[in-house]
Amino acid sequence: MGPLSQDNPITVQVLGICSALAVTAKLEPAIVMGLSVTIILAFSNAIISVLRNMIPNRIRIIVQLVVIAALVTVVNEILKAYAYDVSVQLSVYTGLIITNCILMGRLEAFAMANKPWESFVDGIGNGLGYAWILVVVAFFRELLGAGTLFGFKVIPQSFYDAGYVNNGLMVMPPMALILVAVIIWVHRSVNKDLQEK
Repeated sequence: MGPLSQDNPITVQVLGICSALAVTAKLEPAIVMGLSVTIILAFSNAIISVLRNMIPNRIRIIVQLVVIAALVTVVNEILKAYAYDVSVQLSVYTGLIITNCILMGRLEAFAMANKPWESFVDGIGNGLGYAWILVVVAFFRELLGAGTLFGFKVIPQSFYDAGYVNNGLMVMPPMALILVAVIIWVHRSVNKDLQEK
């Protein structure tokens, strides 16, 4: 439960915020980004854990980046082949997974010191912890900003006839930052032990 709540990469470690701002205007790309990061994080953790005793210390960061870049390339090509529309929506942000702080942080903090299976599970946990924040932010941004979920109209026409208007601010990147801040605030209010003394 650590990465999903008590040690969440976004709400506790405050990592990976940039992609939370960039890909959460709609639910579908947020889910795909969350799953992509989870897969890449799990496999890069496992691979680095297997190689950790063979990697010279002076080039460990380079090796980690090569492993992440290779996995990002594979995931990006799979998205282009099987989910082209979402791949277009994510555009450069899939490639920027390479620079996601969560990946390098977990490789350095966990995979370099633990066995492959534990590292794989740690990658899945931290990836899912990251993904659920993206999904929550995207849910509210798409629902309140466009009145849709997965592109389907959710808010009834009668609401619009009565004067309801979609909140245009919701689809702007600053609103993602505000929503992430609200999630962090609620998370820390519920988990009193995470508050700084």
